[in-house]
Amino acid sequence: MKILVVGSGGREHAIIKKLRENAAISEIYALPGNGGIAADAVCVPIAATDIDGIVRFATENAMDYAVVAPDDPLVLGAVDALEAKGIPCFGPRANAAILEGSKVFAKDLMKKYGIPTAACEIFTDMDAALRYLETAPLPTVIKADGLALGKGVIIAQTLEEAQSAVRSMMSDRIFGKSGERIIIEEFLTGPEVSVLSFTDGHTVVPMISSMDHKRALDHDEGLNTGGMGTIAPNPYYTGAVADACMEEIFLPTIRAMAAEGRPFKGCLYFGLMLTPKGPRVIEYNCRFGDPETQVVLPLLKSDLFTIMQAVTNETLSSTRVEFSSAHACCVIMASQGYPTHYEKGYEITIPDSVRSHVYVAGAKLENGRLLTSGGRVLGVTAVENNLPAAIEHAYQLVQQITFGNAFYRHDIGARALKAGSEEN
Repeated sequence: MKILVVGSGGREHAIIKKLRENAAISEIYALPGNGGIAADAVCVPIAATDIDGIVRFATENAMDYAVVAPDDPLVLGAVDALEAKGIPCFGPRANAAILEGSKVFAKDLMKKYGIPTAACEIFTDMDAALRYLETAPLPTVIKADGLALGKGVIIAQTLEEAQSAVRSMMSDRIFGKSGERIIIEEFLTGPEVSVLSFTDGHTVVPMISSMDHKRALDHDEGLNTGGMGTIAPNPYYTGAVADACMEEIFLPTIRAMAAEGRPFKGCLYFGLMLTPKGPRVIEYNCRFGDPETQVVLPLLKSDLFTIMQAVTNETLSSTRVEFSSAHACCVIMASQGYPTHYEKGYEITIPDSVRSHVYVAGAKLENGRLLTSGGRVLGVTAVENNLPAAIEHAYQLVQQITFGNAFYRHDIGARALKAGSEEN
């Protein structure tokens, strides 16, 4: 079978490596892919947002199946367009991808169907939002309505910070049209948990839970990023919490989307906060998370392509989905200065013995050399029987990789280790 994977980051590399385990898949094409993905798939220079180009390539080259991984093409209707040409897909159609594409839609859905989340107010007028802030409790959370590369959320500690966030979104348009509507949301406290799930619109099968590390620097300091590392499973996500989430959040969300005529098929990401009052939804994503995928898929024992086909065919309830009891740690190696300004073009050296542990995110091939081309460059993942061993192994691997201007956090998993020791 010939498979097409839309996307160009570490998440897509993780998906492609897992798909390669299926002997029935003869060829994998990545659109556009990257310099590292080129070792595991045929990269085609068609942008992930070029829906017409993707469909043209898929039809002209007789693709048997497509995996649409990033949020932008999902929201733009890539799955709809591919399915219209008879190509089965993994991923939600545009009318379901709105669950991530519009935070206002997501909030309205949760309110309508009683799904627990933070209290909020929605604004389309900047002056009204600024007036509201004068009496809003602090800290407060300001969110742009639309997609913003994972950076459209600002936690404001002071009134001045909150006002600045509102002006930057609604007046300065730092997120473009995504900031035309904003949400001012209650600040919640508690451990954060990421739960990716397979769903065919009827059945929900959660994957192994994970813990992301968003801040750029050690001790959770510095700017928010797309994620500087992950561990799985998340020690805060106990069996009792999982049961509560299934009954109060996961199934109600899938049923709500179906009731709205927007059945969700694909990977639904639940960003949760375990508050003193119970689990609350922080955000939905309509696809695999990055870098959560880089620790979750290595723990998947069942065949990924078989599961994806079951999602497409709505037979997930009768499909085996099994995960390892091991632990995984992923450390992101980034370019110094990320997530703001950074230099590119440094050669990356990865020993052959380490390559199987590496997911390439921001790199290009030039004259046979792998060069940095993005903020997050590599995800380095280790799997071991326990979390301390996985963390230690991941950092041993990182120390064997070199490129100019590299930096990474030194404390990925430290919070999880502390949580584990508190339980014992």
